[in-house]
Amino acid sequence: MRWRNYFIPTAKETPKDATAPSHILMLRAGLVRQLAAGVYTFLPLGWRALRKVEQIIREEMDRAGAIELKMPCLTPLELWEETGRAAAMGDVLLRLAGAPDDWRSGLVLGPTHEEIITEIARAYLSSYKQLPINLYQIQAKFRGEARPKSGVLRTREFLMKDAYSFHVDKASLDDGYRLMYDAYCRAFARCGLPYLAVEADSGAMGGDVSHEFMVLTDAGEDRVALSENRDYAANLERATAVFQSGHEGTEARRHEEAAAVREVHTPNAGKIDDVCAFLGTQPRQMIKTLVYTGVEESAGQSAGAGARAAATARRLVIVALVRGDHEVNEIKLRKVAGVPIELAAPDLIEQVTGAKVGFAGPQGLVDRIDKLIIDRDVTVMSDAATGANKTDYHVLGVQPGRDFPLSGPKVVVADIRNVVDGDLSPTGSGAPLRLRTAIEVGHVFKLGTKYSDAMRAHYLGPDGKPAPFIMGCYGIGVTRVLAAVIESHHDDGGIIWPMSVAPFQVLVMSIDPRDEEVVRLAEQVHAQLEAAGIESLYDDRDERAGFKFKDADLVGIPVRIVIGKKSLAAGGVEFQLRSRPEKTVLSPDQAVSRAIDHVRAELARLSSAT
Repeated sequence: MRWRNYFIPTAKETPKDATAPSHILMLRAGLVRQLAAGVYTFLPLGWRALRKVEQIIREEMDRAGAIELKMPCLTPLELWEETGRAAAMGDVLLRLAGAPDDWRSGLVLGPTHEEIITEIARAYLSSYKQLPINLYQIQAKFRGEARPKSGVLRTREFLMKDAYSFHVDKASLDDGYRLMYDAYCRAFARCGLPYLAVEADSGAMGGDVSHEFMVLTDAGEDRVALSENRDYAANLERATAVFQSGHEGTEARRHEEAAAVREVHTPNAGKIDDVCAFLGTQPRQMIKTLVYTGVEESAGQSAGAGARAAATARRLVIVALVRGDHEVNEIKLRKVAGVPIELAAPDLIEQVTGAKVGFAGPQGLVDRIDKLIIDRDVTVMSDAATGANKTDYHVLGVQPGRDFPLSGPKVVVADIRNVVDGDLSPTGSGAPLRLRTAIEVGHVFKLGTKYSDAMRAHYLGPDGKPAPFIMGCYGIGVTRVLAAVIESHHDDGGIIWPMSVAPFQVLVMSIDPRDEEVVRLAEQVHAQLEAAGIESLYDDRDERAGFKFKDADLVGIPVRIVIGKKSLAAGGVEFQLRSRPEKTVLSPDQAVSRAIDHVRAELARLSSAT
């Protein structure tokens, strides 16, 4: 391919509002063009690279036994109502506008396809003899992303590989999950990604086990807890740390030796830092008391469409306690509470505690609330400070177990906090945890029967009785993978493509395009590479050498062969790898041979790097 005949609109200037390296470089190198917020056109160079990522993923899905299909982007709203996700997903679910009786009002653009694949399963999979089975697609997805940012890392339309497996029992699901997990490892390794598999929360997808595949980069929006010795990795939503009791002797002895609670006037000091400054204490010596509300649904309530309106629900008041230097992890808290939760309004907080926001404390609250959830680190505190349940007052000398209960019908002790930098790995290795920023490129879930139960998708077992499918779900953000590759492989000059996903493998440059011998040799080298099956881009433009070298660095083709009068005078052509500064002068045939060998060796290396 000749550069002059191709379409590569490179740019010198950093685009306005682009901050992530992948966003900047994808725009400057002519890989993509933004059409609207969160909506991008993939230009020819970017499309070639994206198709390579897609093909690697497809090959690994096929290798793992998954079967490809294609589901529609337009999906019936009624399927989402069957599972209750039409309401749960809110504005993320993009609906077609139309009057109530218009056909458009009954359709949505698919952000994911659990409902649609489950509808297929209940239509065609009737016997245990047809299971297990794994079906996948690579398709555009649409989500109502409120704040698209960082180029193709967070968009409203994106390419995704989503796979769904159906099983008769947990053992079969475990086997299918491992096949997909291993396939993801191979796919990401082949793409040249320095990925990290971490424990994760399943979120709105449901299920009890999931892993995210992350790429560490400052452009990411996810937080990962990673132990220094790499024996533990988890998304911040899921991460936990070793629990250190931190005290000696019995609880009773601690209470006997402790001083009585002392009330202190703390006018206008409702925030942790203000209270600590006023009292001369540290955040780790304080107890934060947070009031939440939850909704407990009645036992007979159905998830089916229309059933919710007639059901009743009871509001719960839930109080969570964490140490002053810790933050509540609301995902953990929600799981312990067993119901959806949200922070209580100020008027309810005042009603429950008797004080304005900022002055709540756990003492005396258990009889006024439905549940007291205590972070385990609070249970080993002593002589703590907290709110006095009285506006403008705090108390000192609070003893957990004496001044508020650590057990009882309304009390739960659990890990409900975010880990912090320096916590110790829960593996017991003693390695400290470090918080890192990362991009999520893939996610695997054990869904269980969440969707098959809601949609009454059953098969007949060996005993002739119906049973719900046990499901797994496995997603890869294909466009995100491409951006993550660039985040992981670039320098100040531009992209440094891994061979497997590079839009072209070798760049042939003629530095003196008006010199007949230079042109003849450049065309010869290009033709030899093409004949050997090497994807070669020939920069035949009549431009200054400096301009062409800048573009070469920016576009980042892995191997570069430069032909010019200067190199010919030195005995041949210049051979260089984009990832290294060294240049070597070789004969044209030697340069072609080395380029072919390097391309094939790199492809083999990446294919085996699992």
